[in-house]
Amino acid sequence: MSLIERLNEDMKQAMKSQDKFRLSVIRMVRSSIKNAEIERQKPLDDSEVIDILQREVKQRKDSLQDFEKAGRSDLAADASKEIAILQEYLPQQLSEEEIVEIVKQTMQETGAATKADMGRLMGALMPKVKGRADLGDYKLQVFTGNRAAEAYLTGYMSPCACTSILAG
Repeated sequence: MSLIERLNEDMKQAMKSQDKFRLSVIRMVRSSIKNAEIERQKPLDDSEVIDILQREVKQRKDSLQDFEKAGRSDLAADASKEIAILQEYLPQQLSEEEIVEIVKQTMQETGAATKADMGRLMGALMPKVKGRADLGDYKLQVFTGNRAAEAYLTGYMSPCACTSILAG
């Protein structure tokens, strides 16, 4: 079942169960998908739908931060619920350990050893993690000589996890 079909089925279920909040989130996503289809003048495949879902989650996360800064706990709670609903449709996210392993493996494959190799490393890394990790949250640095990468996951990865990359 494609993501669009799944969204349609879940929208019907939300209508039947009178879950107005879930229904409004699904309708919002379907609207974004429909706008993208109109813009591109073709139906979207699952990878394009995932891109839209990721964009919507990112928007909600940005809004969540703004609401928390403004002390609007009611709106922050709604944004959190929306994020949770949207993430149900995204692929299973990679764990820190899996991301570290993929970075190490990709560095070996590409031979990335300097900061000048960052573009090549990221180019090879993106298709491997697309939809399963947001590399926009990462700051990757390649250190000369030891062929290791240090990843900082903003707000999520501990310094201990960062140094584990260097151990390999």
